[in-house]
Amino acid sequence: MNATGPAHVHRDDAGTRMGMWLFLFTELILFGGLFIVYAVYRFKHPLEFSLAAKDLDTLVGTVNTIILLTSSLTVAMSVTAIQDGRKRLSLILLAVTVLLALAFLVNKYFEWGHKIRMGIYPKSPALLAMPPGEVLYFGLYYVMTGLHALHVIVGMVILLVMMRAIASGKIDRSSHVRLEAGGLYWHLVDIIWIFLFPLFYLIH
Repeated sequence: MNATGPAHVHRDDAGTRMGMWLFLFTELILFGGLFIVYAVYRFKHPLEFSLAAKDLDTLVGTVNTIILLTSSLTVAMSVTAIQDGRKRLSLILLAVTVLLALAFLVNKYFEWGHKIRMGIYPKSPALLAMPPGEVLYFGLYYVMTGLHALHVIVGMVILLVMMRAIASGKIDRSSHVRLEAGGLYWHLVDIIWIFLFPLFYLIH
């Protein structure tokens, strides 16, 4: 505070939103490239991709889809809550979102663990003994779902930072653009999974 009153804090809400949208665009380019690679290899090895897909557990993929869709709802409700000045509710909803993200990662851990126990992991003897198309399928599976899981972890960290900012009063009903940006990132994580789920678990 200076002699004439509280110091002015510069806020560029439009710049924050634009920066987040540009960042999300680069993420879409990254995964869009991977989706194109998947499409090309699936076109070249349709039968082998179909056989490999049967080794994945559709139920696990479905449960993880429900978890992420629910988490997208809770993070959106958290933004609405802070806009209404309901700080405690916003914090609770963000905490639920983080717990759902953790549940997703736990499911993914057990799914990967099951595949590894089956001997299906990058450069394993069992995988290398498979036809080239199946090797490519599981290579893409580990790369794309692993990269997505990394984004989930980053999203959890972002949401935890947002929770701390809300608790300290740095984010409130009059200043909530950062929470909106964090929510947008989390929605991106969910949207990417919406594409990964059918590509690996449903298309046989």
